[in-house]
Amino acid sequence: MWIDRQIRKLLRPKSLVEPLGKRIAIVEACSIGIVSALAAVGLKQSVAWLDTWRVDLAGTYSPWLVLPLIGIMGGYLSGLLVERLAPEASGSGIPQVKAALGYVPIALDLRVAVVKWLSTALSLGSGLALGRQGPTVQIGAALAAQLSHWADTSPTYQRQLIAAGAAAGLAASFNAPIAGVLFAIEELMQDVSDLTLGTAIIAAVVGGVIARALGGGGMLPDLSQIPIQFDLGEIPLLIGVGMLAGLVGVLFNRSLLASVKFYRRQFRDRSLAVKVAVAGGITSIMTILLPHALQTGKDLQDFAIVGRIDWQMAAWILGGQFVLSCVGFGSTAPGGLFAPSLILGAALGNLVATGAQSCYHYGILPADLVLSSPTVYALTGMSALFSAVTHRPMVAIAIVWEMTAEFDLVLPLMLGAVVAYLVAEKLFPGSIYQHVLSGKGINLNLPDLAQQSWVGLTAADLMQRRVETLSSQMTIAQAVCAFANSPHRGFPIVDEGQLVGILTQRDLSVLEDRQWDREAAIGTLMTRRLITVSPRDPLTSVLHLLDRHQVGRLPVVDGRKLVGIITRADIIRVEAERVSSTVSPLKTRSEPSYLVYRTQGPATGRGRLLVPLSNPQTADILLRLAAAIALKANYELECLHAIVIPRSSLPAETLVDLTASRQLCDRAVALGKTLGISVHTQIRVTHNVAATILETIGDRHIDLLCMGWQGKTATPGMIFGSTVDTAIRQAPCHVMLVKLGARLHPHGSSGESTALDAMMRLTRLHRWLIPISGGPNTEYALQLLPALLALDLKPDIHLCQVFPPTDEPPDLTNLNTAADTIYKSINAVAKIVTLHADDISRTAIDYAIDRHCDAIILGASREGLLKQSIQGNIPEAIACGSDCTVIVVRAAIAVRV
Repeated sequence: MWIDRQIRKLLRPKSLVEPLGKRIAIVEACSIGIVSALAAVGLKQSVAWLDTWRVDLAGTYSPWLVLPLIGIMGGYLSGLLVERLAPEASGSGIPQVKAALGYVPIALDLRVAVVKWLSTALSLGSGLALGRQGPTVQIGAALAAQLSHWADTSPTYQRQLIAAGAAAGLAASFNAPIAGVLFAIEELMQDVSDLTLGTAIIAAVVGGVIARALGGGGMLPDLSQIPIQFDLGEIPLLIGVGMLAGLVGVLFNRSLLASVKFYRRQFRDRSLAVKVAVAGGITSIMTILLPHALQTGKDLQDFAIVGRIDWQMAAWILGGQFVLSCVGFGSTAPGGLFAPSLILGAALGNLVATGAQSCYHYGILPADLVLSSPTVYALTGMSALFSAVTHRPMVAIAIVWEMTAEFDLVLPLMLGAVVAYLVAEKLFPGSIYQHVLSGKGINLNLPDLAQQSWVGLTAADLMQRRVETLSSQMTIAQAVCAFANSPHRGFPIVDEGQLVGILTQRDLSVLEDRQWDREAAIGTLMTRRLITVSPRDPLTSVLHLLDRHQVGRLPVVDGRKLVGIITRADIIRVEAERVSSTVSPLKTRSEPSYLVYRTQGPATGRGRLLVPLSNPQTADILLRLAAAIALKANYELECLHAIVIPRSSLPAETLVDLTASRQLCDRAVALGKTLGISVHTQIRVTHNVAATILETIGDRHIDLLCMGWQGKTATPGMIFGSTVDTAIRQAPCHVMLVKLGARLHPHGSSGESTALDAMMRLTRLHRWLIPISGGPNTEYALQLLPALLALDLKPDIHLCQVFPPTDEPPDLTNLNTAADTIYKSINAVAKIVTLHADDISRTAIDYAIDRHCDAIILGASREGLLKQSIQGNIPEAIACGSDCTVIVVRAAIAVRV
């Protein structure tokens, strides 16, 4: 398995190189279309020239001497080329492309394309009754694969380019771009993602245009002089064509597989060259028995489609093509089944048309029935038999319709193709290509356990969501300390929520060789050219980048926002979980919440702020506070309402009333429209509100969580309450808890607030108290402060710090820094107050009461207030002891990965 090999190759030295972006996809698709079309046209012209030369030579000399000699020699050379230079070029080529796209290790490159082109020209030019369209698909896919090797693209993108090459090859062969795209998507990739579909469409269109310009159009003769009409009374006859085609298609597929087994058994010790030579000789001898006009494939198809032939001639074509195709295909000679299937279908349609005309002549059919031209039945038979052989009715319809460009044929083609497919699928499930692969021990429908364990994994499944980051303004000395205290060898550098670089131990190793100012910012030292993945990138892309660039970690970004990081250890951890069917301790095993309602606003912000809405009485106040921050920080609002159900019920199966929940969401959307903020809303049914909040934070890449808080808890062992405590301890984003004071609570019988009322009451937050302790949480609280202070025209700001009662003069560094930050942010002067006491919470409460403060914002830090908050109950004590609004801010928790 490719994935397993890549995992074993991950422990190597590392280097940083910019990965190839997807912006050149259009250029690549156009290039693939051009080279595939040139190859298809060149193959067509070569086969036509060799075919004409063979027939002319047989007319000049004895055909019993010339045709077998050319058949044997051409077949031997063709098989020798494949055997010696590219064994992957045998057969039609479509099963090989299908297997390669299924991560089976089968080569597709320039070598395969060249050998396939030469060997196909030799085999078909020597008289083998096979088609050039299947080989052209493999040639286009191989050329695209070579381009992807040169560009060193990821395995996922490489598969998309290979599918585009296959689409271009088929489009150029039939002059049918739509059919080429459908075949690549439906048969080969079974993927309709935007990139796959877009790349295939561009390549197919370019290939079709180039082929038509160079005279390499479709395989049909001129039908302009033949009337194409269809009578509704003929529907039973067309259904009959489909049923017969389904039966013949099943027989044809079984005969092809039996022929492969026959060659394998009878020529077990013979080389491929000998088998193809034998097939060439047998085909040449049998061709001599056909009428002279039917000794080339071109004549066969022309007579079957437009020739005024009787039933004997149609039977000759049907039987002869059937046997000759089995002879050639069984030897695994380079050549496909598209053309033989279409010729067989045309002959079958002619037989039905001849029989219908006879029945009409003898009065068996209604006298008022208007029979269509035999060409209509021939074309319907082509579509039907192709559908029966490949089990791809949409491709069959598209190929014939695009080659004729007759809209009136759509219904007959659909009738024939669908009926034939249903009959064939019932009697012999699976296309011929699927059975060929199964005969080689490759079953793409039953992937092994390793594939089942890994398929579908994305970067979001692998990444660690909580990442310790450094700022580009941090000094080199501080970075050295960070590495000394960490067992890991790299840190992402994030400024204002955006990934700007990465600092590794290799970057710091230059300090040993050169003199650096240890007080210089690490922005001068970090690596700015980043290798990143998005949360949606598959595991194959992750492994490809880790192996190609030999890096130890990959930042996961959504746009430029860092949302996680992937290391080798993460991949090994997930592999162990998948193999042992276990779950990481970091992941919850409880029943996940169930999304029942969602609205999406435009993604216009540079971050997201989550507001859990639960209490209709305070929802507008909380939303307006969050909106003030969102406006200042250019965030989008994500509003969540969780409907809690008993644990005995399943969230996905429980009926809930959404009336009140949707009213809350509608109020949020209306506020967003008023303020010009993008608002997303969702309603989830859950057992656990806290788990749902954490789930939403991860899924939506939330930057800041703004929660309402009662200011006290009755839950034993909890400081803030079960839900809020869980968010405080586990949420990887910033957290802001809001306990509304008496002045902000709504009044009246209903207790519900309105948006206007909420705005009016928020203007009452005039006097602010900010206890200062220093640290990252205080810094983040000061970042939020300007948005909150904007709610009042002239806010009165008090900065205070509580010092122990000693004789030493207090250190005012933190207070002065905070005052300077506020002045620079809002051009307002803050009052600096120093307090001396042992009881921090009581002192802060007393000061707030004495000064009639309206709001207290606690910017805690690990060294001071936050540490005491976790060990004691300072926020709860302040909230309970004061009737003003209290806001507790906790900066994002960072965990080394």
